[in-house]
Amino acid sequence: MEKNKTDWERAVEFHGHSCPGLAIGFRAAKVAQEKMGLTFSANEEFVCVTENDACGVDAIQLLTGCSIGKGNLIYRGTGKMAYSFFNRKTGESLRIVVKLQTKEMSREERQEYILNAPAEEIFNFRKPAFSLPEEARIFQSVTCESCGESAPENKIRLQDGKKVCLDCFKDYCRGW
Repeated sequence: MEKNKTDWERAVEFHGHSCPGLAIGFRAAKVAQEKMGLTFSANEEFVCVTENDACGVDAIQLLTGCSIGKGNLIYRGTGKMAYSFFNRKTGESLRIVVKLQTKEMSREERQEYILNAPAEEIFNFRKPAFSLPEEARIFQSVTCESCGESAPENKIRLQDGKKVCLDCFKDYCRGW
């Protein structure tokens, strides 16, 4: 990616197309950077907990340096258009939640609105109701005694006296 491109152009290039969803993540990342003084996270200085797996997460990765592989982008599948940012150095945190927009707009109009409207019109801000996730850990690999593939020890279950991976594990449930 070229250095002289705008952040938005870089986000569109990274994601593959422009859309309102990408704009949401873009603005959320920019707002977190402004309100919390976040910069690009080279390691795990900053953490983002995303509650959705939608387009905006790509912009958050690009702008904040938070990624699943680095362990500082955590997916919490509530389906909400919400992002919680944490600064490990200062202990500061901020939850950014998209406000429901009922005004009829075209896709292009909505994208422009998200990119340019005051942040307070687009988002609600509060403290996250959950704590800062612990730093990423490296676990020992264990070989599944059913399929022979290895998985980290925290993802292994005991079943009929054997160590099995989550794919081979047959959960027991009698209701609820």
